Amino acid sequence: MLKLIEILSPQQVSAAKHTLTLPYERRIISRQRVTLDQGGDAGLFLARGASLQDGDVLKAENGELVKIQAALETVSTLYCADRLLLARACYHLGNRHVALEIRDGRLRYLHDHVLDDMLLGLGLKVVVEQATFEPEAGAYSTGHSHQHSHGAHAHSHD
Repeated sequence: MLKLIEILSPQQVSAAKHTLTLPYERRIISRQRVTLDQGGDAGLFLARGASLQDGDVLKAENGELVKIQAALETVSTLYCADRLLLARACYHLGNRHVALEIRDGRLRYLHDHVLDDMLLGLGLKVVVEQATFEPEAGAYSTGHSHQHSHGAHAHSHD
């Protein structure tokens, strides 16, 4: 079994030998057994609280590299050019502690018909689709960090 122990940024790696496709709910579990897309067994032995994002690369104890891919999931996506209305939707969903992927003109969350109905009641249109899900980490998140340097000093972003 491949023992995956470190998260590298995509910029640190030119090519990975393996890929691992996981849905959001599995990308936030730092210690688990997984099956690589190529069929081999592996284990995640990452720092507690670590989370994986699409494109991250994991380094195994033996030096092999595994690229993370976000799986397609059933999500609800709201497309809206009105920034105030989009902000209202974020407020109401955030008030319910819903994990949100927020982009310019778009809001996405794991599909929930009750939340869809709430947004419809606000006059918004929700599209249920298969897509990747990369929610905001949160203001107090400490799980994902990449080590890199800027000029003469080095630091990490947590």
